[in-house]
Amino acid sequence: MPEEFTDKRKQAFEAEFKKMLRHYPNKQAAVLPSLRLFEKHFRYNDEDSCEYIAGLLGLSPAKIYGVLSFYTHYNSKHHGKYRIMVCMTLPCALMGAKSIVEYLKEKLEIDVGERTEDGKFSLEKVECLAACNKAPMMQINDHYYYHLTPEKIDQILEKLE
Repeated sequence: MPEEFTDKRKQAFEAEFKKMLRHYPNKQAAVLPSLRLFEKHFRYNDEDSCEYIAGLLGLSPAKIYGVLSFYTHYNSKHHGKYRIMVCMTLPCALMGAKSIVEYLKEKLEIDVGERTEDGKFSLEKVECLAACNKAPMMQINDHYYYHLTPEKIDQILEKLE
């Protein structure tokens, strides 16, 4: 479980979880919002959280983990404090997304799917982030950055450090 999994946070999560379940006649339909709620309270989901949520919903941990690993918008333990997601869909690819990824790999000294030693940054290639007219672009946590260049990336990362 995340180190933030304290009794106080667990109680807050469970109270909000019970309220959320009222909106679902079949509690097994609440997998996605349960993962999001867990992330809200504990920063990320991992295999232990999948087991915990599975117990609350009456599902197998494998079912929950399958959902967690399918959707890229959930945070898992391997992500850095700043999760960098570079769009690789055709418009971004045509506008230089590959060179953006290469620049980030070199600058951060990590490969795609890794995080920096200090846990600050992680790097991913993702599919469409719905900003095709502003390609190439990336998302860092909940913020979008457009028309990327190496100089722009340097400025963005500087502000995060």
